[in-house]
Amino acid sequence: MLVEGFVERGFERVRDGFAHAQDGDAGGAQLCVYQHGRVVVDLWAGQDPESGKTWDAESLTVLMSVSKGMTATCVHILVDRGLLDLDAPVREYWPEFAASGKADITVADMLSHRGGLSSFDAESGIGAWELTDWSACVAALESMTPLWQPGTAFYYHSLTWGYLAGELIRRVTGKSVGEFLAAEVSEPLGLSLWIGLPESQEYRVVPQFTRRHLPGVADVEAMLSRMGVDMTARLVRATLATVAARDEGLSLLNTRDGHAAEVPSGNGIGNARSVARMFAATIGEIDGVRILTPEAVERARQPQTEGLSHPAPLGMMPRGNYFAHGYELTRPAQLLGDGAFGQVGNGGRIGFAHPESGVAVGYTCTNMVGDDTGGPDPRWQHWSEALRSALT
Repeated sequence: MLVEGFVERGFERVRDGFAHAQDGDAGGAQLCVYQHGRVVVDLWAGQDPESGKTWDAESLTVLMSVSKGMTATCVHILVDRGLLDLDAPVREYWPEFAASGKADITVADMLSHRGGLSSFDAESGIGAWELTDWSACVAALESMTPLWQPGTAFYYHSLTWGYLAGELIRRVTGKSVGEFLAAEVSEPLGLSLWIGLPESQEYRVVPQFTRRHLPGVADVEAMLSRMGVDMTARLVRATLATVAARDEGLSLLNTRDGHAAEVPSGNGIGNARSVARMFAATIGEIDGVRILTPEAVERARQPQTEGLSHPAPLGMMPRGNYFAHGYELTRPAQLLGDGAFGQVGNGGRIGFAHPESGVAVGYTCTNMVGDDTGGPDPRWQHWSEALRSALT
């Protein structure tokens, strides 16, 4: 496997691990690591077998749920500035949200997947293509009754989370999440990182693809039926609707319409250099720019779902990953240790920071091997083990 880029002295095994991880991978990948504000690893490898587009360090790809980490960072900038209070009810900033039993849902509930709005109702009419209609998605969430008692359980808000957090940003700032990200994060740091890609950058995007079987609606229905789950339950029907939208949405995200829209749960676009640089700027100064204070980082990464289970009738489902205020904790901690925070994206992308070691990581790929709701991507193992070894 031909690996391009560089590593600082002491990180040579990270290059070897990255090469081993990508050996046999049909797609391309990028890995960038910052330590104490400096780039110590910047690697890329592979090709794009589907489109024939060039794959290099500046290539862009869809980041899937890493987009949630980008959006969460925007939220915490506002918390840092005193414009948002994590303990306040969402209705204080977004009055229409209080309808249908949501008056007491806090910003913290919403960010940590505890708010009971994990999927659009099956009858809402929100499918894959409707996800590009911000007003329709927000209106559906405003009128929706929670799927469980908010705060008592958690379940991953795979699609809805971005509209909830993004509308909160819009209500506070008057800017869409993509506009706020550009003005407050991407432009100050010089990032190739967008939610809502400008057409002028479209030529840089390399499509994502997968050759693995993604469990569809029929697969999930069969699994839940074997577990004795009540298939008529509202939460189950809503969850199955999300699975159906996800399947069609993967095709949407390889289109210009899918790139141009703002879908902050999943259509962020960027590269590993930019993901790593953004997370590095949350825990330290990068070329004179730091986007979160140390106090904000401590607040943002506090666990919010430990001790909670999934809501009925999905309580028997594995709890899997735990969350802080908008960031995932479990898999970042598995890679670098307790205290790490960030977000995994479907297919194997990941961005995270580890304040204790001063390290921030961005990994992107075009071949969707991993799963954003399951365990670690198998490609991470070799380079992450080498990274931990280099840091000791």
